[in-house]
Amino acid sequence: MRFFILLCLVHSSALAQSKFTISGYVKDAANGEALIGATIYVKSLNTGATTNVYGFYSITLESRAYDIDISYIGFATQSKLLVLNENTRLDVELKAEGKQLEAVVVSSTRDEEGVKALEMSTNRLDIKTILKIPAFLGEADVVKSLLQLPGVSTVGEGASGFNVRGGSVGQNLILLDEATVYNSSHLLGFFSVFNPDAVKDTKLYKGAIPAQFGGRISSLLDVRMKEGNNKDYEINGGVGTIFSRASVEGPLFKGDGSFIVAGRRSYADILARPFVDVLKDGGALNFYDFTGKANYNINKRNRIFVSGYTGRDIFFFDRNQGFSWGNNTGTIRWNKIFNDRLFANFSGIFSRYDYSLQFGENDRDNFRWKSSIRNITFKPSFSYFLNTNNEISFGAEVNYYSFEPANAFGTSNGNRIDISLPEKYNLESALYLGNNQHLSPKTSIEYGLRYSYFAGYGPGKQFTYNDTIPGRRRNPIAEESISKGETTATYHNFEPRFSFKTELSDVSSVKASYTRMAQYLHLISNTTASNPLDVWTPTSNNIKPELADQWALGYFRNFGKEQTFEFSVEAYYRKTQNQIDYIDGADLLINEYLEGDLLTGVGRAYGMEFYLQKKVGRFTGWVAYTIARTELKVEGINRNEWYAARFDQTHNLKITSFYDLNKRWSASANFTLVSGTPSTFPTSRYMVQGMLIPYNALDSRNNVRLPAYHRLDLSFRLEGKTVKRNGNARKNSDYWVFGVYNLYARKNPFSIYFTQGKDRVTQGDPINSEARQLSIIGTVIPSVSYNFKF
Repeated sequence: MRFFILLCLVHSSALAQSKFTISGYVKDAANGEALIGATIYVKSLNTGATTNVYGFYSITLESRAYDIDISYIGFATQSKLLVLNENTRLDVELKAEGKQLEAVVVSSTRDEEGVKALEMSTNRLDIKTILKIPAFLGEADVVKSLLQLPGVSTVGEGASGFNVRGGSVGQNLILLDEATVYNSSHLLGFFSVFNPDAVKDTKLYKGAIPAQFGGRISSLLDVRMKEGNNKDYEINGGVGTIFSRASVEGPLFKGDGSFIVAGRRSYADILARPFVDVLKDGGALNFYDFTGKANYNINKRNRIFVSGYTGRDIFFFDRNQGFSWGNNTGTIRWNKIFNDRLFANFSGIFSRYDYSLQFGENDRDNFRWKSSIRNITFKPSFSYFLNTNNEISFGAEVNYYSFEPANAFGTSNGNRIDISLPEKYNLESALYLGNNQHLSPKTSIEYGLRYSYFAGYGPGKQFTYNDTIPGRRRNPIAEESISKGETTATYHNFEPRFSFKTELSDVSSVKASYTRMAQYLHLISNTTASNPLDVWTPTSNNIKPELADQWALGYFRNFGKEQTFEFSVEAYYRKTQNQIDYIDGADLLINEYLEGDLLTGVGRAYGMEFYLQKKVGRFTGWVAYTIARTELKVEGINRNEWYAARFDQTHNLKITSFYDLNKRWSASANFTLVSGTPSTFPTSRYMVQGMLIPYNALDSRNNVRLPAYHRLDLSFRLEGKTVKRNGNARKNSDYWVFGVYNLYARKNPFSIYFTQGKDRVTQGDPINSEARQLSIIGTVIPSVSYNFKF
């Protein structure tokens, strides 16, 4: 890598005689925040560049005069006449447009970007749009907003995480300022860990993932935090139905830096404590999180960032019994501009997820269990702007993992029994190289290669299991002790990436992509929805890395007066290897021989995503429809035939709309209609001593679908007055949000199970049995929240 950096520096110097470079940052004039994806357009050449995730850009051109437009959707475009006769640093601050020109932004950085951009299978949600979407209990939520996009789904209300193009929750890589978030949910899935007051940009990759990212086979959610207002001090916050939040941001070092600190805390247990006996006895039902970030411009070529997050959910039934879980992350980054064409970022990252469970009324009889996964990451990344037609990216990534499957013990009558499992240690590393290339003004390609390596290390144990009938538990037949630092299983994979775009006209284009991904960490869960006690386990001698190959083809078009409508359709097909499923009756928790209960097979996911968006005007919004299938084939399950995955949904329709009633009132609505998810029902039954025993005689898996899910949400937003009674403008601003979740009280099924009466039945009499439906939310939920800024 040192040689490649030196080569870039030498090449930049060699070209300096005939060409010069324009480079710099594009920021928000109001607060100094970097604008991600802003466009720098050279009119005479019909070409340009976009800013990276730090707001930096670079263009190399022949020496002469140019008219340049700098634009970002929702901001006024700046036009500059530039005579280029030397390398030029051009930092630009854009001013926001008036409210009447604001756009609802999902995937565009400028009006025609959905057609012009090379990216496909990618959605970017602007934080202003997230704040407008109707939400549960009136609280804006990053992850729940993603569910309104095509190709994104969940198995039901109260389910943690999300599913993308047929992938499981554990197959999504979720990053907060580059740090991995292993569990993105608060309150068992009703809220996410991302405080909207601290979020600047949210980007979801469903495919066509660049070579610098890896580690999961389904999707990448890249969440970037605000840097903080470097112009003035600012306080934001809100008081809602279930929690309150507040953030403070402002300048540091006389404007050379800035900071933001944000926090949230739910208070359902505080309000209910006088009325609920369990809460009076030390019970708790709450969550909290704190987010912080600071940055400092050392000089024009060097900038450092420090950011972090800590959050926790607490569910305690009394002082001694309950469970909790939480995430902790920290990121240190150094932006370095080596020259006008070579931009680098060096990141040191820490991430940890842990949970604990305890019960027992005293010290003599109890149970305690703690588990965690943590990783330390170093990630150097480089962007070399070779010329206006080529942007080369290269870098490396090193992750060191420590797994604590179970630090557990039980105490019975004062006798303590340790049932802990040994820790596991792993190293995952990667090198990558990619190029974004413009072949012509209308045709572009991006290609790259990622090489990943994974290894396990001692101390620990390694088991060998017997062969048996597929679908049955495998038992260990050999055990090997691994010394500290000794290597166990090792794996490596080449992961090529390729994307293509060609414009059919000024308003339409065709795009295609191929992505290969490898995943070395596995989320072990056989419940209907992911839960906080699910187990993360690494690839080993018995568990191979999951592999996925995805192909996608899309058509994109803008139409209507002033191109205010955007339409796209994408078809995708993904095949996967080494997919994990479980034997019937698998024991997944605190099981030293867990690998013997796992089965592996192949998978396939395919579908089409339709998307129509109106971006500007009093009435805006989008319609997203996905038709798709997700299937698995595992030896020992479903008679070795293909079966639907638990999160398979054939039809998925989402309608999101916004309407400005007047200058102060606006309304928004969501409608969701989704096919029911698969479930396994018994196909027969038998009776033992008057008890009815359900039985799956056909050995089928996910053989029945639950009823369809549908729901309508509404919200109304009232902006505070902008002018005082004396006619002077208010320095602060505020607004109210009034919402209704599940407007027509639909009882959507989360699961269906079977029961029989409690009384024993006399022999010969019929047995009464019934199917019962579990609905997490089966009623209308109103909400009100007050939000402020000053």
